[in-house]
Amino acid sequence: MKMLTDSTAYGFAQANFSLDRLWDFFDGDRASLNIAHECIDRHTTDDLRVAVRVAHADGRDEAITFREIALLSSQFAHWLEARGIGPGDRVAIMLDPSLAFYAAMFGAMKRGAIAVPLFTLFGPEGVRLRVADCMPRVLLTNAEKAGTAAGIPGVEVMVADEAWLAELGALPTAWQVSTRADDMALFQYTSGTTRELPAAVKHTHRAVVVLMMAALYGTGIRPGDEFFCPSSPAWGHGLAHGTLAPLALGVTTGTYAGKFDAVRLMRALQDYRITNLSAAATHYRMMRTSGRASDLRFAIRKLSYTGEPIDGETLRFIDETFGVPACSMYGTTEVGVVLVNYPGATDFLVKPGSLGKPVPGLRLEVQAPDGRPCAPGEMGEIKVWRRGEWVPTKDLGRIDEDGYFYHGGRADDVIISAGWTMSAVEIEDVLLKHADVREAAAIGVPDSVRGQVVKAFIVSNRPGDEAFARELQDFTRARLSQHEYPRQVAFVAELPKTPAGKINRKVLRDAEAARAPTAA
Repeated sequence: MKMLTDSTAYGFAQANFSLDRLWDFFDGDRASLNIAHECIDRHTTDDLRVAVRVAHADGRDEAITFREIALLSSQFAHWLEARGIGPGDRVAIMLDPSLAFYAAMFGAMKRGAIAVPLFTLFGPEGVRLRVADCMPRVLLTNAEKAGTAAGIPGVEVMVADEAWLAELGALPTAWQVSTRADDMALFQYTSGTTRELPAAVKHTHRAVVVLMMAALYGTGIRPGDEFFCPSSPAWGHGLAHGTLAPLALGVTTGTYAGKFDAVRLMRALQDYRITNLSAAATHYRMMRTSGRASDLRFAIRKLSYTGEPIDGETLRFIDETFGVPACSMYGTTEVGVVLVNYPGATDFLVKPGSLGKPVPGLRLEVQAPDGRPCAPGEMGEIKVWRRGEWVPTKDLGRIDEDGYFYHGGRADDVIISAGWTMSAVEIEDVLLKHADVREAAAIGVPDSVRGQVVKAFIVSNRPGDEAFARELQDFTRARLSQHEYPRQVAFVAELPKTPAGKINRKVLRDAEAARAPTAA
């Protein structure tokens, strides 16, 4: 019987996929399974086999082998055991991608503890909120961030320095895993603001099996790929799709460490001969606006993006620069990846800007507020059929006549003005087509006559004045409709973003709401 990795074809996926067949990729079974064994230890037959390539912002390249991670993660498991940290205890890891990061994350899971990756750019309040929520026994970080985490009651802060590595070096390099498939393995926090803490999404060891659906059909990972995902492994995309999925398949993955620079990323893509890239929409936009892509040569054959829709100008940039379709991969942290464009499938038409079609075996609908399925072209909420009921994604969307799904923004990003319903995403997409617009965000603001009007926030190298604002209004109105344009335009130096790089419209809405009483 063929493995599900034997082909990237859409028809092959529809004909051969079943949930049971995902278990063919693993040593473990429904009773006993361990993520660290599946992602690391079983791939150590070749001592030189590279697990992760890290492109550091300072220009350094680091290659970490499966064997290096296997040995040090086992030593870390023994280190935890010596401190009385055992199954079910939380271990927080606030480190950039590095041997220490991977050894700690996989070592915690070997021990049966719960690994909690934390974003390295969190400030003191962001760290304290998450630590207070998950209550780790130990928080591993670097010397620079140790002060941020210091003083939190009940938490031992450990610096991953040379002395710590020397301490681990005296411990045994073998560990026998003994976790059940349904034991907790990972807590992962979504990228909310520090003041509004999202609940941790809790993953069992079994979660790595389901993750294969996204690996096979969302990022299109296959043995032999040289994969890269620049998203931080503290976030869902970088952790699940950029780290666990490729490593579980024995595929070398690449990642980025340090302050993001689009040119540094592109140099890594060139130098590592990356053939499969999965990144956030923001990463592609920054590559486009760098103006340097034409200086480099790429070997990419499969390409995917996630996090938010990509504007038309960036889609054209991807097509011209990489020569392969930009395949959206849509899902949420809570429901997983549910809509994909099957990267590498020559028998699947990728429609620019679409979310694609459901992964094999899943049922999705766009539904009106009364629960009826929406007709093609009609905007509604995307819902997933799970365990006998429709689960809302809180995202708007529509389908076309061919069954392709399209994103319409978050449910709270809808703008209703004088009875007209408008999508912030569509307005932003048009604004980004203007040659002088680098970034754009649209929100609804209160209006005494229309209820709401559209306000656009524009980042541009061109000075912002009334003439430029009118030009943008006319530009948008001519491309959408006479009512669908920003009646207010603000020129700003930068847009607020979540730690994962998405435009944070909520911050803009909250700032406008705070100004409203004064304006009145």
